Amino acid sequence: MNIEVADHDPQWYVVHTNAKQEERAYSNLRCWGVETLHPKLKARRVNEFSGALTYITKPLFPRYIFAKFDARKQLAKISFTRGVHNVVSFGGQPTPVEEDVIQIISSRIDDYGFVKLGDQLKPGDKVVIKAGPLRDFQGVFERELNDNERISVLLTTISYQGRVVVSRDVLERASG
Repeated sequence: MNIEVADHDPQWYVVHTNAKQEERAYSNLRCWGVETLHPKLKARRVNEFSGALTYITKPLFPRYIFAKFDARKQLAKISFTRGVHNVVSFGGQPTPVEEDVIQIISSRIDDYGFVKLGDQLKPGDKVVIKAGPLRDFQGVFERELNDNERISVLLTTISYQGRVVVSRDVLERASG
């Protein structure tokens, strides 16, 4: 791999990990003294047998973490670290990530180490459906269903108050 980095300052790079080894690569790179960022999500999951709600930790970017290092000096060491598949490169050169991108991701990480993704809806929040056959209908958020992508909304736009199930991505918080 050709490295033609003009300066010798450490830069952020995307590290492609082996399957389900983000934590291993993160831990091993930290042991080498490499500054790393491994953004994680706290995802809700319903036990298919008991119906009990549990939370699992999963990576924000499966099979990818970020590491800050001097590519001229440390690329080989990083590339051969256990859990690492390779450093993301284009044209045979590792491709740096802008510091601003890392700061944006870091700013969204809470005190427990999890990335906060937008505002969480609470029962009673007013919402508007923004796509599909019920577009522009207003309603009240009722609850999330087993699948994190589906939610239950009580429609208030029409005089009949019916309950509908919609995908989370077609919903937005109503203004006002």
